[in-house]
Amino acid sequence: MFNKTQTPASLVTAPIRSVGIKIARRRGREEKPKNERMNAAAAAAFSFCLLRRNLNPPSLSPLTPPPSRKAFSSLPPSPSVAMPPAAAMVAHPKDDAYLTTVVPKRIGLFMKIHAQQHGDRQGIPSDPIKITLPDGKVKEGKKWLTSPFDIAKEISKGLASNALISGVNGQLWDMTRPLEGDCELKLFTFDDDEGRDTFWHSSAHILGEALEVEYGCKLCIGPCTTRGEGFYYDAFYGDLGLNEEHFKLIESVADKAVKEKQPFERIEVTKDQALEIFSDNEFKVEIINDLPADKTITVYRCGPLVDLCRGPHIPNTSFVKAFACLKASSAYWRGNKDRESLQRVYGISYPDKKRLQTYLKHLEEAKKYDHRLLGTKQELFFNHPLSPGSWFFLPNGTRIYNKLMDFIKNQYRKRGYQEVISPNMYNMQLWETSGHAANYKENMFVFEIEKQEFGLKPMNCPGHCLMFQHRVRSYRELPLRLADFGVLHRNEASGALTGLTRVRRFQQDDAHIFCRESQIKDEVKGVLDFIQYTYDIFGFTFDLKLSTRPEKYLGDIETWEKAEAALTEALNEFGKPWQINEGDGAFYGPKIDISVSDALNRKFQCATLQLDFQLPARFELYYSAEGEEGKREAPVMIHRAILGSVERMFAVLLEHYKGKWPFWLSPRQAIVCPVSDKSQPYAQQVRDRIFQAGYYVDVDTSDRTIQKKVREAQMAQYNYILVVGEEEVKTGQVSVRVRDKGDSNVMSMDGLLKHLKNEVEAFH
Repeated sequence: MFNKTQTPASLVTAPIRSVGIKIARRRGREEKPKNERMNAAAAAAFSFCLLRRNLNPPSLSPLTPPPSRKAFSSLPPSPSVAMPPAAAMVAHPKDDAYLTTVVPKRIGLFMKIHAQQHGDRQGIPSDPIKITLPDGKVKEGKKWLTSPFDIAKEISKGLASNALISGVNGQLWDMTRPLEGDCELKLFTFDDDEGRDTFWHSSAHILGEALEVEYGCKLCIGPCTTRGEGFYYDAFYGDLGLNEEHFKLIESVADKAVKEKQPFERIEVTKDQALEIFSDNEFKVEIINDLPADKTITVYRCGPLVDLCRGPHIPNTSFVKAFACLKASSAYWRGNKDRESLQRVYGISYPDKKRLQTYLKHLEEAKKYDHRLLGTKQELFFNHPLSPGSWFFLPNGTRIYNKLMDFIKNQYRKRGYQEVISPNMYNMQLWETSGHAANYKENMFVFEIEKQEFGLKPMNCPGHCLMFQHRVRSYRELPLRLADFGVLHRNEASGALTGLTRVRRFQQDDAHIFCRESQIKDEVKGVLDFIQYTYDIFGFTFDLKLSTRPEKYLGDIETWEKAEAALTEALNEFGKPWQINEGDGAFYGPKIDISVSDALNRKFQCATLQLDFQLPARFELYYSAEGEEGKREAPVMIHRAILGSVERMFAVLLEHYKGKWPFWLSPRQAIVCPVSDKSQPYAQQVRDRIFQAGYYVDVDTSDRTIQKKVREAQMAQYNYILVVGEEEVKTGQVSVRVRDKGDSNVMSMDGLLKHLKNEVEAFH
């Protein structure tokens, strides 16, 4: 959609003119580009040639790396520092034939369609429309002419300069895209999730532009990350492998794109047009061919990059004031290990330099507390190449693992859950009924037994459906809350395995609640209360979002509306602020997304709360309903987890606590340090009494000095260090030191045990 104040000619030539003038100025003179008389395709080719000369000049100029991290937003080095030429940084092959033919072709096709669609809009009357803002105020506008950016300018210059994206009737909408009728309008900045995600998505396009221009690679996909921290771009480079040595060059090309203030322009295309535009990229062609026939296909352009993308995007590249490449890794196309090997470059960006520097400092801080490093140092767990993706938990790690499960199990007893045990493997008929065979089989471990196909379970829900189904159920039994810590297996690609956070073998505090429609609200409130209770103990904060019916869904709208209303009511009564996430529910039911923030300000998704109408239908689950005899109704199924994967929560907590486990979870709760050999027998008595009270306690019988014993105990993260010498032997007491404190208190054994009991009960 186009702004009617622009003419087709200006749309075609504006980007080219800016590049031409920029290069002319570098030559010391102003000259009018000849390309104004060219057709769209030729103009695009000329534009790209000039852009290539701009990005890769014949005489190599120095790049300016930052003083700390690889980010073009950092301060430049002093003039006395000699910098290597760009090409000398990393030698790499470049497919110039691909760049000089394919990219101009795409630009030409894009500009042709862009101009045609703009012309088509000229004949549409600009009827008055009403734009309703969140505060209820109504602004006047014109159909196909007024854009969200125009409304933002009317409100304030500050808002216009900071608004990144808008929401039109619940749908994300480009700031410069004209409005098509009466609507409700919201404006989002970087401080909003919608604005931040869009900002990082657009930054991925800037990264993709730099990668394509510099390496001639075939771009695949470039989203913002699911963790909500930055973005990445996957691309096919042939034999080239990217690493940190390439980052300075990538960032310098991205810097140029930002300085050129390249607008993000949008067109809608047919499937045939999309296939023509991306005919030279088999990865994009595959995506296009897999799209539903009725899917609206959109293409975006910024500078030389023309990309298949549903959008939306920020107004132009200049909003990205700070940009850094973080890491490079390999990835498989579509996560399939049998497909092409791609290179993935991760990045981060911000609207200002200060926030980027703060983030990079946090990143360096987080590296010190990587759970894989701390887990090795504290002897908690390890993995072995003979079992990739499955971790060995050592005695100290197992103590923590079991404490987490015991905590949840104790809550189950108080909250009316019934724990069950279900099989680990099932005949594939089960997975065909549940739908996993059709949609999830590639992520399962499948094998043959006696000429029949079986699969290890990747989740517990189908097994719990069999448990509900195995006998007649009555409405009096509902809600039925089944909880299962069964071992799960998922066939993750080897390149995707990441410590304890992405594994092949894991357990989770999985539970499924079978209830009546009238019970949804109370059950959801109960789960939210469970989450609040647990996360308060862990020291987490969390955000809530209600994800509603998507475009493609199963079931009838009336059922969806009832379920969404019940979730809305439950969230309102829960009392914690929440947001709505329109159209992002699962195809089988609405859900509440829970985003956790840890001590390092990082976001994770651990807990799950989803409504499901479809699995009960697929398994033909019914219960005897209240009222007339023989009446049956289908239950609603609620999928929920509090910890999520125990392995993942273990990793999150280890980093959250920075290796300093609270006493109730600690695998090393106390150590007794005798001052000399004379006090060792008493030290052993102290150790035995604490052990018998149910705590993890050791005794240091080495010949080191007491100072070294205490220091070693502090380094090993023992919560309490109990020093006993001749005086303690005489009085039957202990000198108690807390892990991170230098002073000590003398306590009786009874007093110490009472204190430890209080610490556990308070989850300290």
